[in-house]
Amino acid sequence: MESWRKFKQVFWAVGIPPTFWLVLFFLIPLALIWVFSFGEKQGVVGIDITWTLDNYIRVFNPDILKIFWKSLGVAGLATIICLFVGLPVALGIVYAPNRYKGLLLLLIMLPFWTNLLIRTYALIAVLRQRGFLNFTLEWFDQKIRFMFDLVGLGGLGAAVLGEQFQALELLYNDKAVILGLVYVHLPFMILPLYAALERLDRSYLEASLDLGAGHLRTIWNVVVPLALPGIISGIIITFIPALGSFLTPDLLGGPDSAMIANIIERQFKSANDWPFGSALSFLLMYITFGALALRAVLARNSKDGI
Repeated sequence: MESWRKFKQVFWAVGIPPTFWLVLFFLIPLALIWVFSFGEKQGVVGIDITWTLDNYIRVFNPDILKIFWKSLGVAGLATIICLFVGLPVALGIVYAPNRYKGLLLLLIMLPFWTNLLIRTYALIAVLRQRGFLNFTLEWFDQKIRFMFDLVGLGGLGAAVLGEQFQALELLYNDKAVILGLVYVHLPFMILPLYAALERLDRSYLEASLDLGAGHLRTIWNVVVPLALPGIISGIIITFIPALGSFLTPDLLGGPDSAMIANIIERQFKSANDWPFGSALSFLLMYITFGALALRAVLARNSKDGI
């Protein structure tokens, strides 16, 4: 490959516009928020940059820590569910006939063609008290009761199913938030897993099965170690957006289901405390940088081990 130094004019012509865009609309706003995190709120809209650490110290408030640890738990659980659901799906796509792989990948990416807000409201229509899921359960409940009545066991049906169908409370709780996060972020787990599994040498799997290992043992002892880089990448790019998710807990969660992103939003809007909101925002940034650094270390160790 020719050195870029031989084509400096072309290099600068191609490189300057995206670099300018990145600096102007990404790095400078990010730097401003970082500076605000060391400021103090003055009046209604004023910010006095005093380079204080009080905003970061306020993060250790028990109420903030409680919400932060809860956010970590909810995002972590959603990531684990995405991993256990996404791994079989990715394996299924890898071993599907070649003529169907493109279609299956298209179905995985299809939700990205619809706005997140619309998808979330669609999920609300499914989970609400008079939504599609409760309506379906009620329909099955009526049919089962009818069958009990038909054979003269109406009393037994009432004893088993209860006197009347009770709609399930599926919305405005932590379970709904976790379900929403899994629904939104599952493709982010499947695609890296598929990319890692597609590169695997299938002879290893065939050898494991020929030597007497079952399918589950083959997946655990052969597939998982070989696909570990893809698994780690999938976990990182699923966990980080889930941790910083705002819309899903805001619409699907109740008053006690707020996550750290909802607290950040309140600092910038209702509380009008930009310095503290900036400190909370950069706390998530530091976690992101830490996760990416950990990913780089694990990848380097993996290469050194090879």
